[in-house]
Amino acid sequence: MNSVVKKKLAAPVKKLAAPVKKMAAPVKKMAAPVKKMAAPVKKLATPVKKITCCVTGGKGRNLWDKYRGKRGKGVRARGRGQRSTCLQEPSTRLPYQDDLEKERKQREAKNAQKNAHRAAMRAHFRRKYQLSKNSKDSNHVRTKRGKVRLPRVLAAMVQPEAPAKEDPYSLLSAFQDLSFNMGMRSGKKHSKTPTPVSTDCKVMCGQDSRRRDTMRSTLRLSAGPSASRAPGVSVATLGYEEALAGGGAVGRRRAGRGERVRPFEEIPNTGSNGWVNLLRFWKAGKFSHLHKHMEDTFNTLGPIYREHLGSMSTVNILLPADIGELFRAEGFHPRRMTLQPWATHRETRQHCKGVFLKNGPEWRADRLLLNREVMMTGAVRRFLPLLEDVARDFCHLLRSRVEATGDVVERGLHRLTLDPSPDLFRFALEASCHVLYGERIGLFSSKPSRESEQFIWAVEKMLATTPPLLYLSPRLLHHLRAPLWTQHATAWDHIFSHAQARIQRGYEQMQSELSGGVRGAGLGRGGQIGGVLGQLLEKGQLSLELIKANITELMAGGVDTTAVPLQFALFELARNPEVQERVREQVRSSWKRAAGDVHKALQGAPLLKGTMKETLRLYPVGITVQRYPIRDIVLQNFHIPAETLVQVCLYPLGRCSDVFSDPARFEPARWGRSEAGDAQEGAGFRSLAFGFGARQCVGRRIAENEIQLVLAHILLNFHLSVASTDDLETSYTLILQPERPPKITFSTL
Repeated sequence: MNSVVKKKLAAPVKKLAAPVKKMAAPVKKMAAPVKKMAAPVKKLATPVKKITCCVTGGKGRNLWDKYRGKRGKGVRARGRGQRSTCLQEPSTRLPYQDDLEKERKQREAKNAQKNAHRAAMRAHFRRKYQLSKNSKDSNHVRTKRGKVRLPRVLAAMVQPEAPAKEDPYSLLSAFQDLSFNMGMRSGKKHSKTPTPVSTDCKVMCGQDSRRRDTMRSTLRLSAGPSASRAPGVSVATLGYEEALAGGGAVGRRRAGRGERVRPFEEIPNTGSNGWVNLLRFWKAGKFSHLHKHMEDTFNTLGPIYREHLGSMSTVNILLPADIGELFRAEGFHPRRMTLQPWATHRETRQHCKGVFLKNGPEWRADRLLLNREVMMTGAVRRFLPLLEDVARDFCHLLRSRVEATGDVVERGLHRLTLDPSPDLFRFALEASCHVLYGERIGLFSSKPSRESEQFIWAVEKMLATTPPLLYLSPRLLHHLRAPLWTQHATAWDHIFSHAQARIQRGYEQMQSELSGGVRGAGLGRGGQIGGVLGQLLEKGQLSLELIKANITELMAGGVDTTAVPLQFALFELARNPEVQERVREQVRSSWKRAAGDVHKALQGAPLLKGTMKETLRLYPVGITVQRYPIRDIVLQNFHIPAETLVQVCLYPLGRCSDVFSDPARFEPARWGRSEAGDAQEGAGFRSLAFGFGARQCVGRRIAENEIQLVLAHILLNFHLSVASTDDLETSYTLILQPERPPKITFSTL
């Protein structure tokens, strides 16, 4: 069957074969011309390949190999051999590839230079704002071997132009336009309300612009006069980090055109011999009027001067721009002047030191723990009701006394003139004890305890004996048993005994509660152990000795520093009746809206806080704020080396017309609106009564709320007046206070 089928299919197949054979003949005829065309194509391949290599410099290798890969391994090998021969021919390589290589190197060098410029600028600002270093920036600058040549536009940000020839500096010519009139205090009685101050601040008010330019704060990076005249400014002589970040003998403030940074020794001074100056100070009785001495010296020497007193040497400044520059160089662990008499007392009595006397990491660790209990918002809300209770009781007691012993003015209204300072001291001590210990000590009774009166006496004696001891050797006086040192140490012993008795009692009570199984009962939550002490004992993050040291310092610094500003505030409100009425109306309105919420009531009366700030502007409790800069800086165009003690003088600052508009006027509203001086550099450094930054007063929130609450209750209950608007004479005993406490007339409302 299969053979039959095959025979039948064979005939059609044979018929188809004949046409196929006929088609093969033309195909063979076409193959010959194709072979003839292949030969010229092969001849053209080699020149094309050579031209490609010369133009691209070998960059088209992958593309060529991809094309040749279809021709087999032998062809690829032959192509590589031909290509290497092409690259080795100087006649075809040099005119093209050398030019391309040169352009590539120039392009890479230009990019490296730009990267180095940017890295140097970033390093400058990282050091300026105390940020961590970046290894990539260091590598970019290292590729230029540390020699960064900044364009003039970038160099102007960190370095001024220097004159071709510097004129010799003359101290007399720099201050030739400064008025040497020392008669700021004319002795005339002040018939109106403003606080005494010179109508024109002589510190920065020269009669021509030349002196103002001379005293302007500046910065100059020392790269040599020739560098500043060149199109680019080389900073290689100092190293890129030191030169751009102010790490060497340079500062950060820009210098004006044609100015130079003057050396530290050229800063005006009050005398080079510290012991002679100290003797003159003592004979003239200037220790009690140090704030006036500072004001007069600024008016004579300008906005910066050096002073040597005994073993202490300081640089004193007052302008906000310089203050801001100083605080930017305070570092992570700010240091201020250590009160050596206090530190010597702790060492000789073997007491622990609190944060006020510590420095470095140890200070920071303790300070962060204390901030949670006295500075944070949650802590303020905890102790605000305690302060409100004391302030309300104080005003109730004062009103009872006025109504009982005062003169009757109208039906149901009474008036009494008195010295409020003793009552204010008792209020401050009662409020401090209530916040720190969580207990009332009964100072508003008719007969205060002898212990409390002794504590107030001890604080006043300690403050009075501290200033003279700052310029002598406390340890030497301790060994000599000098009377001055004995009085100082005895006062501190009374302060410690008063504080430690209460601390020990609270600690023993906590231990008994813990042994009874009632952990936390009453610790800071309305029990017998409350206040800041209860919180610290409950958390146990500080040792008992450290708690004693810090609570004692808070107690010692929380009485006079609150009571004295209250005296000044009442006096200024009394002799400025229009201001008093505006503040009273705002307090009254805010208290109604708050409906018993003390925190909300204070927030709704900004004039109340303005009254406090205005009082501390004119009468700062502490007249200086000190810092040791951690790096070299430039203030008023003078070079200040690192670790120099620099003092911000607050009393002259608050009375300078270059800083405050109409500084003689008591105006709380100035703190709630912008002034002409607010747009100036450093405008944020005008109110420093409590210090600044991480090292500000640790009891600041307690003091601020004490002052505002008692002022609010007094204004709601009394109208204040004074018989005379004459200026108050002030004296300095570590804090600024009136020589004679003012008498205030309290009239019931």
